[in-house]
Amino acid sequence: MRLSDAGPAGVLGTIGATPLVELARLDPSRHFRTYAKLEAHNPGGSMKDRSALEMLREHILDGRIVPGRSVVVESSSGNLGIGLAQVCAYYGIRFICVVDPRTNQQNVAIMRALGAEVEVVQETDPVTGEYLPVRIRRIQELTTRIKHAYWPDQYTNPLNPRAHQSTMSEIVESLPGGLDYLFCATSSCGTLRGCAEYVRAHRLPVTVVAVDAEGSAIFGNPPAPRLIPGHGAAVRPGLYREGLADQVVHVSDLDCVVGCRRLAAREAILAGGSTGALIAALGFMGERIPAGARVALILPDRGERYLDTIYNDDWVTRHFGDVSHLWKEKKADMRVAPC
Repeated sequence: MRLSDAGPAGVLGTIGATPLVELARLDPSRHFRTYAKLEAHNPGGSMKDRSALEMLREHILDGRIVPGRSVVVESSSGNLGIGLAQVCAYYGIRFICVVDPRTNQQNVAIMRALGAEVEVVQETDPVTGEYLPVRIRRIQELTTRIKHAYWPDQYTNPLNPRAHQSTMSEIVESLPGGLDYLFCATSSCGTLRGCAEYVRAHRLPVTVVAVDAEGSAIFGNPPAPRLIPGHGAAVRPGLYREGLADQVVHVSDLDCVVGCRRLAAREAILAGGSTGALIAALGFMGERIPAGARVALILPDRGERYLDTIYNDDWVTRHFGDVSHLWKEKKADMRVAPC
């Protein structure tokens, strides 16, 4: 199977052009308008489909990746792994994904259903206490041992942020009246960097708000244990650059749970953990956003993969106690820091 210079074929041709919807019911009393970019509508269920295709497409075209011979090896908490598994399955490329015990089992099952080989590292790094450094070391071992192995390396690959130039352009084109704020969850920094660089290159008057996890090291805080995968990072990614965000908001695991539950209850959108972080951050920032402003949130993925955690009452109670009263009302201190 060859990849045409004209663009991806088949199911891969449906990546991108995701809908932008207004969140009119989330908080009707708000003095600004909020829009959500629904990246769950990508065929693999997340915005990582864009990165997966972009990071492989160029090298399939230039012959560095050869279907039937090359082996793609990557570390992922789930969504990128699914995106890569989908691209590799379509073109007949062997794919090995290295994950850790925090990865949702449904994500692992989806990858395997698409033909991926999944390795689970069990030990944490003795220095940081995190899984990511161990996953990276395992990737390096595999790429050294396996002939014709290719590591896309989402954490440093410039093709990752390039994939999200289209994400930002789609938002801008969908809002001809202009955009004032963009809220973007951070992990590899691919989406944040791609969107921020588009904003700067086109000199758009958009305030870029990076939403990070408490316990994440991306913006210089010491790493700490986190429950929800796919949001934040134990090690600052190579794609990080100073000045990408105008403001940074840190949210807790509980903030993510509450945000997800509120979005499902009020907007009937079932989304993943990092989306809950965005909803929480929007609440923390709300009083600082001027009246009449237009705000866009990039919702990274769908919520079905979190039914055993965020949307499971027993799991929530086990980790946070009885917090069901927070679904309707949550008072939280402002946790916003200038970048």
